[in-house]
Amino acid sequence: MNDSSSKQAVTIIGAGLAGSEAAWQLARRGIPVRLHEMRPLKMTPAHNTGNCAELVCSNTFRADHLENAVGLLHEEMRRMDSLIMQCGDAARIPAGTALAVDREQFSELVTATLKAEPLIEFVPGEVTEIPAEGLVLIASGPLTSDALYEQIRALTGEEHLSFFDAIAPVVDAESVNMALSFWKNRYDKDVAEGEAGDYLNCPMTESQYKAFIAELVAADKVAFKGFEDVPFFDGCMPIEEMAERGEDTPRFGPMKPVGLDHPETGVRHYAVVQLRRDNRMGSLLNMVGFQTKMTYGEQKRVFTMIPGLEQAEFFRLGSLHRNTFIKSPALLDGTLRLKKQPRILFAGQITGVEGYVESAAMGLMAGRFLAAMAQGLEPDAPPADTAHGALLAHISQTRIEDFQPMNINFGLLPPGPKMDGKRRLGRADRRRMVSDLALASLQGWLDG
Repeated sequence: MNDSSSKQAVTIIGAGLAGSEAAWQLARRGIPVRLHEMRPLKMTPAHNTGNCAELVCSNTFRADHLENAVGLLHEEMRRMDSLIMQCGDAARIPAGTALAVDREQFSELVTATLKAEPLIEFVPGEVTEIPAEGLVLIASGPLTSDALYEQIRALTGEEHLSFFDAIAPVVDAESVNMALSFWKNRYDKDVAEGEAGDYLNCPMTESQYKAFIAELVAADKVAFKGFEDVPFFDGCMPIEEMAERGEDTPRFGPMKPVGLDHPETGVRHYAVVQLRRDNRMGSLLNMVGFQTKMTYGEQKRVFTMIPGLEQAEFFRLGSLHRNTFIKSPALLDGTLRLKKQPRILFAGQITGVEGYVESAAMGLMAGRFLAAMAQGLEPDAPPADTAHGALLAHISQTRIEDFQPMNINFGLLPPGPKMDGKRRLGRADRRRMVSDLALASLQGWLDG
C-alpha cells in the first residue's frame, strides 16, 4: 500500500453500490477517502437500513456466465478486485446460473469491510453542498435527496437532469423475423432513393391489432411506489394507458400506419409497430413509443404477439419510474469526469446505467480514475470491446437525444464472428467468443 500521509482525501457522496466500490478501489491504492452517507440519519423512501450497498429491489445480480453480458461484467469486475463481487460471491445463495445473494448478509459484509479499512472515513449525514475544492465523486443514486438534487441541477443545468424515467423496450435485432417486417421511414422522409429507412416496421392486420390491444389492457401492471406519484405526460404515456383510453388510441399514436405503405406491395396496414436503431451498430432496436408499466413477464408475453417479434430477445424491458439521472453524453467525458469541472466525477445509476452490477462497475471505474488523478496521472479508460468500456461509451458517446439508462448487453459490444471456419456459429458460441475477446482485451489494458 502506498504512503497516504501527504495525499488529500477524495470525497465520495453516497455509500450505495457505486460509492462503496469506488471507496474500496481508492483505499486499495493508498488514497484516503471521506465517504458521506445520509442514511440512517435521513432515510430514503426505499431503504430500510444505514448499511452500505443496501439492495432495495431484487436480490439478484442476474446471470453469472460468459454467454450473458452481465456475466462478462461480473468476471471483469472480479479481475479488478471488486469489493461488490467479493461480497456477492461470499453471500451467494442458490439461484441456478444466476448470482443471487442474501441481501442482508451482502450489505453487512460490504459495510464491515469498508469500516475495517483505515483509509476510509465515514461521514454521516446529508450532503447539501458539493465541496468547492478537491476531487469529488457524486454517487448519490436514483433517490438523490432534494437538497443535493438542486446542487446537481445548478452544476449541470436543468435541461441535462431527468427526474423520472420513461423507458421503452430494446430488442436484439438478430432475433427479429425480418420476413414479416420492413425498413421504411414515414413518407420516406430523409431517405435517399434506393436506400432503406431508419425504422423497422412490424405491420398488423385488424384482427392482430385488436387481439394485441385486448391483451395490453388485461395485462398485469406494476403499481407505482409511494414516492413515484408521477402524472402521465403525453410524451411518456405507457402504451397500455393509451389502449385503456380507447381501442384506436395507439393506432392514432405510436402505432399509426399512415405514410408506412409497404415498399414492395404498396399495402397500407391496419397498424404498425416501429423499431428504430438504438446504437451505431444497429444491433439494438428500440420499440418506439412503448414505455410501459406492465410486469416484465407480461411484457414478454404481450410484445411477442407483434408480427416479427414472436422470437424476440429483449435486452431491456420497458418501465416508467423515478430515476434521477444526468444526460451524461452532454456532461461527462469517457472517464466519468464532468467536462466543465473535471475534478468532479459521477458514478452509478445517476450516470445512466441500470442495474446493481452496472452501478457498481461504474463505481469501480470512478475509483480507478480518481486514484490516477490523485497521483497526478491522466485516467485511462478500458477498451470499448470490454463490458466496462462499452458502458463508458454508452454514458459518454450516445446521442443525447437518444440517451436512456441501459443495462449491459451484447448490443453495446462489437459483434462476434458468425463463422468459425466453415461452421456457422450459434448465438451462445458467438457471445462466448465476444466475452473471451473482452477478457483478453481487459487483461492487456490491466497489464499495460
